[in-house]
Amino acid sequence: MDYLTFIQLLDSTVRLATPLLLACLAGLFSERAGIFDIGLEGKMLAAAFFSAAIASLTGNVWIGLMAGIGASLLLSGLHGLASITFRGNQLISGVAINFLAAGMTVLIAQDWFQQGGRTPSLVGGARFEGITLPGADAMADTPIIGPLYSELISGHSILVYLAFAAVPLTWWLLYRTRFGLRLRAVGENPASVDTAGISVVGLRYAAVGICGILCGVAGAYLSTALQAGFVKDMSAGRGFIALAALIFAKWRPWYALWATLLFGLFGALETRPDVIEALIGMKVQGQLLGALPYIMTVVILAGFVGKAIPPRAGGEPYVKER
Repeated sequence: MDYLTFIQLLDSTVRLATPLLLACLAGLFSERAGIFDIGLEGKMLAAAFFSAAIASLTGNVWIGLMAGIGASLLLSGLHGLASITFRGNQLISGVAINFLAAGMTVLIAQDWFQQGGRTPSLVGGARFEGITLPGADAMADTPIIGPLYSELISGHSILVYLAFAAVPLTWWLLYRTRFGLRLRAVGENPASVDTAGISVVGLRYAAVGICGILCGVAGAYLSTALQAGFVKDMSAGRGFIALAALIFAKWRPWYALWATLLFGLFGALETRPDVIEALIGMKVQGQLLGALPYIMTVVILAGFVGKAIPPRAGGEPYVKER
């Protein structure tokens, strides 16, 4: 495998890891506050549809992004209402959101566009284009550094850079601010937070809201940047893979970055069978390559789920003592 092929593989890894990273950080905020959310998949799917649909109708990708975030926030609000206000089962609520999004997106897409549950292809200002960083074209032919900068670092959409910037921002917010301290405390011992006169319900709704925003951006990236439109079930299990990455990362932002890049690499290898053939010296079936990210999800969960300790109050509704 030559150097340029290696850089192209890493470039695909970054692109495919971006929605996983955003969804993983979304789940991190929610679960750190004690709200388990397996509805990441549904929120990404709803955001992917509404961002692509509104961008197609308006011709403005930024309006589409806002629509996607709004759809995800609405589903987050439903999850919060069910699991925080009414103290329902958080897992059942998440499953319901996934089913709702899977059916709703296809039904509305068919009603609006009559294209078999998909949106029209996005062109021009209706989708996010890659950004060429300063000096990228001039450095393209420079050995070693040129391809690294022009192929791997430059050329991504703004949502990719925002996703990677969200990692240090999340770390700072959780570990260097009063809000982060309280959020983590709510996931560990909500009674002590309540005793201190801080609203447990308010903090958990804030975490669920942040989760909705990040899932909205992740879904919008899928349909307006990674691809040029919405197709049925285009989230393709990424929400569940993000949850596996979150467990693998032990609910820590920097670990989440490396975990999602690892899963992104598995996805990138699916698109580059020549790389795998060069590494192992034999041809691999395309079906096996397509299943690789999901196989590794099961392997990683089986190997690490017992070693990763979730927030102690996770999944438990808080009942205020009288």
